[in-house]
Amino acid sequence: MAWNLFVTKVPETIWQTATVLKVYPIRWQVELIFQSWKSYLHVASLKTTTEAPTWCDLYGRMLLILLNYALCPPIRAALWAKQHREVSVLKLVRHFQAFAERWMQAMLQSAFEVRRFLQQVCATAERLVAKALRKRRTTAQRLRESLQNQGATIGFMEAVNV
Repeated sequence: MAWNLFVTKVPETIWQTATVLKVYPIRWQVELIFQSWKSYLHVASLKTTTEAPTWCDLYGRMLLILLNYALCPPIRAALWAKQHREVSVLKLVRHFQAFAERWMQAMLQSAFEVRRFLQQVCATAERLVAKALRKRRTTAQRLRESLQNQGATIGFMEAVNV
């Protein structure tokens, strides 16, 4: 029917109608981040029983999260520029997780080795972490299209809100 209904507790003095239209599709990306933390990094379940190994395990997982989300934007930009494809956050988490031991070995050697390792991992990530091609439009594609058609929608929603 070409219309959407948004229910929010955020007052219009904080977010105007146009802001809700822009922000709402991003919510799914946030859900994917938390899903990747829980499902692939198992942040919610620790198997250690004593304090020192628990901290070590937790710090390792947090470092993996930091690595993943620090390197995601440049990988995303490179993948889009070269192939017009989006990054699968879950595939990226798995990719970095597969290289965790080599990453640790590089960290124990030198800053040069860490840099070289990260360049290699990012180069292979550009080939391996693209979202699968599909007929249905992705969230980013729908967001771009909705921003192009936003003028008419905002006018309609403001008329309804009056």
